[in-house]
Amino acid sequence: MEDRDFRAIKPEIRVLGVDDGKFTPHTKSSVIVVGVVFRGGSWLDGVMHTNIAIDGLDATEQIALMINSSPHCKQLRLIMLNGITFGGFNVVDIKKLNSLTKIPVAVLMRDKPDLEAIQKALKNLPESEERWKTIVEAGKILEVSCRSKTIYMEIAGISEANAKEIVGLTSTRSSFPEPLRVAHLIASGISSG
Repeated sequence: MEDRDFRAIKPEIRVLGVDDGKFTPHTKSSVIVVGVVFRGGSWLDGVMHTNIAIDGLDATEQIALMINSSPHCKQLRLIMLNGITFGGFNVVDIKKLNSLTKIPVAVLMRDKPDLEAIQKALKNLPESEERWKTIVEAGKILEVSCRSKTIYMEIAGISEANAKEIVGLTSTRSSFPEPLRVAHLIASGISSG
């Protein structure tokens, strides 16, 4: 899908941050995924959630369903994911998520992923080749300088320049975007309770 027209990125652009909750391996079959709608990096507008299988293959579809059934869907201009894997190694196909929602996607990571270690770990799971292919097809891992720290990003349906501008705009309290920081806090709080 082509880059949306972002000629003028507004300070209160609606962004969805998505993160999963904590879980102890081999104790549950699913984990909660929380989406947090922010206006820029300042205002929390809404919260949504779904569940995905731990180490499953349903993250892309479940996250798309969560977004498309939300009353906030039509206002969203970017989906931010905290990493490309949720619930262990339930890999999100960011190009498919972009296609299913018609909303650009940016995967943000605090640390550069060790692709060799990920590929090795995937060999312990069913359909490991499919999972690995999805990770590779997500595209180039880009560096983003944010509040004098480097974070990493992969994108679908948006230009690198526009994605970087939105990341900078939404990173108001730390070097990581507020929608993802708050989604992490909520998902962690729900899953540990």
